[in-house]
Amino acid sequence: MVEKHTIIITVLNSTGVLARVSGLLSQRGYNIESAIGAPTEDPNIYKISIVVEESEEHIEQIIKQLNKLVDTVRVTDISHKDNYIVREYIILKVDVKEENRTDFFNLARVFKANLIDVAVDHVILELAGTPRKIDRFIEMVRSYGVQEYIRSGEFAMAEYQLPKKGENKNGD
Repeated sequence: MVEKHTIIITVLNSTGVLARVSGLLSQRGYNIESAIGAPTEDPNIYKISIVVEESEEHIEQIIKQLNKLVDTVRVTDISHKDNYIVREYIILKVDVKEENRTDFFNLARVFKANLIDVAVDHVILELAGTPRKIDRFIEMVRSYGVQEYIRSGEFAMAEYQLPKKGENKNGD
């Protein structure tokens, strides 16, 4: 059965590592729904979060292939049935007329969106939360007139320990 999976790849910080990860997946015909690469508390280590919709057997193959990359430290599939935290970030520009600003600001407050800029004819805000919360917020503000938005894509954190010094990338 095809399911959504978030895979976190812990890699050494080196030029082209994100390109190698995405190239590996695209060469094998896998579609990446979202990909985010960012530094960790250690400037030599990056974490790349990718979201793919694949069967369990394809996910196993993806993980095996990712583990073969030279820069890979660890690969973790966060099953969307296990303990994990997933978030997404969005910035939106919304048409807001003077007559409906109060209603709009109340709606933004309910979702805990932060105002970034207010102009005569539009408002720019940011919101972080679960993908479902982001989807619902977009749905609720569409009636005001969404000019544009950009979403970060999903990123996640599992409840697991990093390997101790001396352990290999599989925790052995």
